[in-house]
Amino acid sequence: MRIVIAGAGAVGTHLAKMLSSENENVVLLDESEEKLGKIESLFDLQAIVGDPTRLSALKSAGVDNAELFVAVTPDESRNITACIMAHYIGAKKTIARIDNYEYLQPKNKAYFTSLGVDALIYPEQLAAEEIATSIKYCWMRQLLEFGGGALVMIGVKIRDNASITNIPLKDFPSDIPYHVVAIQRGDETIIPRGNDIILPDDLVCFMTTSDQIQYMRKICGKEDYAEVRSIIIMGGSRIAVRTANLVPDNIDVKIIESDINRCNKLVELVDDRVMIINGDARDPELLRSEGIDRTDAFLALGDNSEANILACVAAKRGGVYRTVSEIENIDYISMAESMDIGSVINKKKLAASTIFQMMLNTDVLSVKCLTFIQAVVAEFPVKEGCYITKRPVRSLGLPDGANIGGLIRNGEGMHVTGNTMIQPGDHVVIFCRENVLKKLEKYFK
Repeated sequence: MRIVIAGAGAVGTHLAKMLSSENENVVLLDESEEKLGKIESLFDLQAIVGDPTRLSALKSAGVDNAELFVAVTPDESRNITACIMAHYIGAKKTIARIDNYEYLQPKNKAYFTSLGVDALIYPEQLAAEEIATSIKYCWMRQLLEFGGGALVMIGVKIRDNASITNIPLKDFPSDIPYHVVAIQRGDETIIPRGNDIILPDDLVCFMTTSDQIQYMRKICGKEDYAEVRSIIIMGGSRIAVRTANLVPDNIDVKIIESDINRCNKLVELVDDRVMIINGDARDPELLRSEGIDRTDAFLALGDNSEANILACVAAKRGGVYRTVSEIENIDYISMAESMDIGSVINKKKLAASTIFQMMLNTDVLSVKCLTFIQAVVAEFPVKEGCYITKRPVRSLGLPDGANIGGLIRNGEGMHVTGNTMIQPGDHVVIFCRENVLKKLEKYFK
């Protein structure tokens, strides 16, 4: 598959890195020769210097033969223009990164499709939605829903008082209402087998049904986590604005922003219930005066990853039990985890979910990238006659690094055993490493 990415910024570079590792034919187009030079020396891709809103540059990048064109420059209007032009000269699918939430409304989808823009991604909105979910389920690191909530994947840091530790998975009762799909232990991702055990401080991904969430909370030793009723947000970024407007009305929200001009703008962008404070959220005195010791959650959503991590550490020392950090540098995620920062949000990984979904040659309803594990979770519809229906799960020969978490049949979530026969009309939810996703296509054809 030929994939052309316009924009060698943070999102474009991350996408190029991941897609080139999938042995795709990746072209990265940007006006900065300096940026492209650094990237081309590190990854297996073609770098072309040019303006993605010029037909000559698009043709030089081979957009006329591209199965997928992705425009992720910092400029929304240029991204939309580039997609329109790419579609005009022959790109089969196009995706534009945007900054305007209004464009995502369903009533506008047909308009952008008519222009030749097949999908829009707003990374800040994706990040805000993930943060709002993490506030609702404060004892989890991540929650993903499939089939309208028929199945859920939850990521949980296991504590010493959990009842499921130090027991081989093969010795778990056969009727447990969940499936362990992955264990993150330090920098190691384990796709578990029967002899594997869960240890305290592991990050564990479970697949279960939505009616079992409270049960999962109990067995993970998280019943004593209080609900979030107050939040302090560091930084008045776009993610902060979207998050403040998404959290429930019964939660008190304060945004601390150091730029007075941005503070004045925030007053216009957020709900009246949100308090805007001009100051430095890293200042212990300011935090104490704003009641950090009585605050349930601290969200570090500034532009600097290091500052966000350190601010979360300081907030924990000040008495906050729940912290969330926006981290742009993926290399810092494991460091944040080692410091026990509650949830890590990374816009690049969230944007990659949309890209992965569109690059597959088979139908897929959703693809979600996990933040704290180098893995994805995908929901595949099952068609009549496809390979995955011909044998029981244990005999399918799934690639290493792939694990069926569950299936949805007639709208209901179901657990999967080795004897399960998958049927046409089912939706199968599969957990897999990022470089395994493409290998799953043949099972659904």
